[in-house]
Parts: sequence; C-alpha cells; structure tokens
Amino acid sequence: MVIDGCPPKIPIKLEEIQGELDRRKPGQSAISTQRKEGDRAEILSGVFEGLSLGTPISIVVWNKDMRGKDYEAMRNVYRPSHADYTYDAKFGIRNWKGGGRASARETIGRVAAGAVAKTVLRALYGVEIVGWVSQVGTITTEIDEHEVTLEAVESNPVRCPDLDVAKRMEERILEVRKEGDSLGGMVKCVARNVPPGWGSPVFDKLEADLGKGILSIPACKGIEFGSGFDGVTMLGSDHNDRFIADEEGTVRTETNRSGGVQGGISNGEALVLRAAFKPTATVLKPQETINDSGEAVTLKGRGRHDPCVVPRAVPIVEAMVALTLLDHALLQRGQCGEGAGRGR
Repeated sequence: MVIDGCPPKIPIKLEEIQGELDRRKPGQSAISTQRKEGDRAEILSGVFEGLSLGTPISIVVWNKDMRGKDYEAMRNVYRPSHADYTYDAKFGIRNWKGGGRASARETIGRVAAGAVAKTVLRALYGVEIVGWVSQVGTITTEIDEHEVTLEAVESNPVRCPDLDVAKRMEERILEVRKEGDSLGGMVKCVARNVPPGWGSPVFDKLEADLGKGILSIPACKGIEFGSGFDGVTMLGSDHNDRFIADEEGTVRTETNRSGGVQGGISNGEALVLRAAFKPTATVLKPQETINDSGEAVTLKGRGRHDPCVVPRAVPIVEAMVALTLLDHALLQRGQCGEGAGRGR
C-alpha cells in the first residue's frame, strides 16, 4: 500500500502498525479462518528515523500461507454471492485462486494506512476511534458507546465489549460453523473528539464520504449514522438535537441522534455509525449454481473461511473512518486554516 498526503514529522512506529494488522489477521481464534498468516509489515519509504517525511509512505506485507489448489474446483464456477460472475461480466477474466481484488486480503492495506491515519489524528487533533461488534445474527448488545474502551473490545475474540453477550455470540458462531454455514452482523464505531467543521456541503459531505469508504469494505451492505433507520419512527420534535452551551460557552447538543454530523459537517459531538456485514458467502453446505458455460452444477465450498467476518471487520471499519476523517481534517486546514470558524 502507498499512503500519500501524510503530514511530515509525525512519529510513525512500526509496532503500532503491526498491532493493527494483528487485530485483522486470520487464524486469531476458533471463530475465524484457520489460514495462518503472520501479516508482518515492512516500511519501504516515507519514514526516516521514526518520523514521517511528508513523502508517500510505502508498506508491504507478504502472503505466506497461500493454497491455490483449494480453489481448483471453483475455476469455472460462479460461487453464489461472490464476485465471480460480475468480474467476468466486466473484465472477461478473473483470478479464480482467491487472491483477487474481491478478496478480503486487500483490506490489509486499508488497516496499515488506517494505523498511520489514527496516529496523525491522535497527534494533531486528539481524535480517538473505537469500533466493536454490536450484533451477530440476532444477538445484539446495546452497550453505551461512551463506555466502550479498546481494552474491553479486545478482551474477547468476538470483539464485543459486553462480555455476557460476547459469550453468546461466540457460542452461536461456533454452532453455525459446525453446521457448515455462516453469519452476518454489525460493527458499531465511535470517533471521539472530532472538532466541528469537518466535511463540506453537498457533494463532499462527511457522511457521504464515510459511507463510500465503509461500503467499499468487502461484505459490507449497509451503513447508518446516529439514530439511523430507527429515526424514521420518531417525531421531529423528539428526534431533534437541542443546542446548549456548557459552562465554558462551548456549543454542544443535549442528545446525539445526528451521530455527530449535521448538514454534512461535523458538529463536535461523537461521530457514531453502524456498518452491516452480510454472512460469509463461502459455506460448506452444497449449493446449486452454474458454471461459466451456463451449465447447472452443485458447489460445496472448501478451504479456510471465516464463519463470521464481523470480528475481523472491526479494525477495517476503524481504518476507513480514520482515513476519511483525516482527509477531511486536511481539507479543512487547507480550505479554512487552523482555528477557522466558531468551533472548539
């Protein structure tokens, strides 16, 4: 991956990047794919004596545990809910061995770049980003986002900070795995200390760019901010976030149903979003499909796949939030200068 636009003189630590990659890598527990990858990162350029140079930062991670033979039976078969057919329709050629651009392997670049973006956001603006699993299948947690810490999220393999719910989620994932099936779920993410003023009217709204970034993650099928779809059941008078001023005269809102964004621009409250992930497309149960000649075939998945991608999606969602926020922070600085507007 190549990261362009990182400001100079930011402390960049390889161990922090590696820590984020370790959260994403396969083989972490019994509820993830058993593919074994070290996912060891190497910084090739853009960092000197521990500081960013302001030039592009290049990082490489080598795949070590590849088994192309696991995909041999799928060479000419269109796997249900995979990108096999659409890639053929667009390009007329595809990588059938599982390592193409539709593979979640590409998300390692997002997480490495996101680690750098997190470092910049923390150093320059004090922004903290934490994601967690809020739903697996029909099992949900309603834990308050203000109470969630990274330590609580990382305390269990499901990455749900509600330990009782996390245990139920893990049991359900293992149960479905034994059945040769898969589950979907929800990742919730909060960005704290985001200053007001980030985002642009109309075409570059903060929500719109976050939506594009999050929805580009493999298997992500939906996103909502603040009250999200539940807001349609409320009256406007109940849904509105009333403005107040704290003891220091800082503008705040009493509630945060807007999820920290109004008019496409951050309002200084916590940015809160949820991303929905579909069940893993590859399952071990036989499925009816066709091959690239239009002939009906029966496909039974094989290989090493996550029965539920949601726990490993947490650092990916965080990364896309960090990259998008940093883009808008730099745009704000370039357009309006530091300290512009009336925000804190």
